[in-house]
Amino acid sequence: MAKNFAFYEVWGMTRYQFSSTSSSPLFTYILSVLIKVFGNNDQIPLYFNVFFSIGILYVLSEYYAEIFKEVKKTVLAILFTAFFIVLPLNILSGMEHVFQVFLFAVNIFCLSRIGHNKLILFGFYFSLLLMGLVRFESMFYFVILAFMFAVVRKWKEALFVVLLGFIPIIAFCAFNYQQDGYFFPNSVLVKGTKLSLDANIFEQVKVILLDNLLLNISFYKIGIFPLLLCMVFIYRDFINKSLKEVVRDNFLLIVFSLLMICHSMFADLKGHLRYEAYILTGFSMVLIPKCKGLFFNWKDYIVKEKWISLLVAANVFLMIYKCWVAHPIMSNGGKNIYEQQVQSAKFLHQFYNTSKVVANDIGAVCYYTDIHLLDIAGLGSVETIHFNENKKSFDQKFGNFLSNYCLDNKYDIAVVYEGWLQGYVPSYWRKAATLKIEDKVTVARLEVSIYSIDVKNLEQLKQNIKKFNWNKNVTVTIIE
Repeated sequence: MAKNFAFYEVWGMTRYQFSSTSSSPLFTYILSVLIKVFGNNDQIPLYFNVFFSIGILYVLSEYYAEIFKEVKKTVLAILFTAFFIVLPLNILSGMEHVFQVFLFAVNIFCLSRIGHNKLILFGFYFSLLLMGLVRFESMFYFVILAFMFAVVRKWKEALFVVLLGFIPIIAFCAFNYQQDGYFFPNSVLVKGTKLSLDANIFEQVKVILLDNLLLNISFYKIGIFPLLLCMVFIYRDFINKSLKEVVRDNFLLIVFSLLMICHSMFADLKGHLRYEAYILTGFSMVLIPKCKGLFFNWKDYIVKEKWISLLVAANVFLMIYKCWVAHPIMSNGGKNIYEQQVQSAKFLHQFYNTSKVVANDIGAVCYYTDIHLLDIAGLGSVETIHFNENKKSFDQKFGNFLSNYCLDNKYDIAVVYEGWLQGYVPSYWRKAATLKIEDKVTVARLEVSIYSIDVKNLEQLKQNIKKFNWNKNVTVTIIE
């Protein structure tokens, strides 16, 4: 999208039409500026993330230094936070999550020091202004933060949080609606959880409360230990303090506890080690100061605070577990992408660069080519959102649509995960080949199928597949 906006001034996955695929419009726009200035280099997102990861470490060092007053303890707190959010993996992903974490770190740093000077106040509100356009999940944070300010009767702060957080989002959504008839970007519509007051409300509530939260294994792997630690601190204060004092002294603990729950219910919490990074940054920054006694005399602290020490140990185990999970992703994840998606894209670039292509997992095939796209997953094509929104399964209506749409618009080939079509492969499509890799780490499926939609070109497609210089780790099977 950044490439197309930089070179063709089209906000879309292809140069030909608008498609609101990005759920991070600000990040995408910044990349487009960098591409315009420095040229079309696919490593620009990596350099961007390295720059802002340094910013994260700087903000954390300033934050923890004032708490611990000692270099070793400050460094230890920084390292725990960085590895708890799996920062190295997020840097290498080249996605917007590092920028999101940076803004949250700045926001919490400034919130903890509001009243010191005007620059701190500016940093707090300016980071809020940018957050929503970096990731739309920030809306949960705005609402919860404003609610908490209202609880402690800070009405002005509550109003400013809502206004500064939501005005940029509303402006973008209004622009989005003018273009394609949907308020939110396609990725939010497809991946987010919908709650509507219709006949399906009970099923939707069941998905939100059970599937997304209580029965979601990722919630327990990612959020349960920080959440329990927050609950222990809040419960202790309830015993000795008034409700007002509890809210005041545990303000951010309550904010991030509610944020974790809301994110799990309505957003995407699947243990991908990036979507939850901003919440875990917040947990680290508010819980580490609460446990700072552990840094000074850990033996006495463990004896005195057994339950807290046990939960801290559980969070340390969680950090180690996530680093263990991240290791194969960092080692072979890029290899997966190169062998499957980049190879598919380079094949299309060589033989079908401006053709009409049905695809899914569309990043590489759109970046390295100038194809006309139909995305069956709905992220890059508004035509298929209806069949994908609110995590729907495909039905015969989708099968009829796909069959008729490809005929009417004269599509040439399809490069798809066959399983994603859920059995609704149009009867006139002919499979030309499969591309298979080994050791699936980051891709959704081991095997990609290539179909000829225009049957007259089936044999030519097979010849092109044979001619292409595939990577040696890709097993190409021609269907005879």
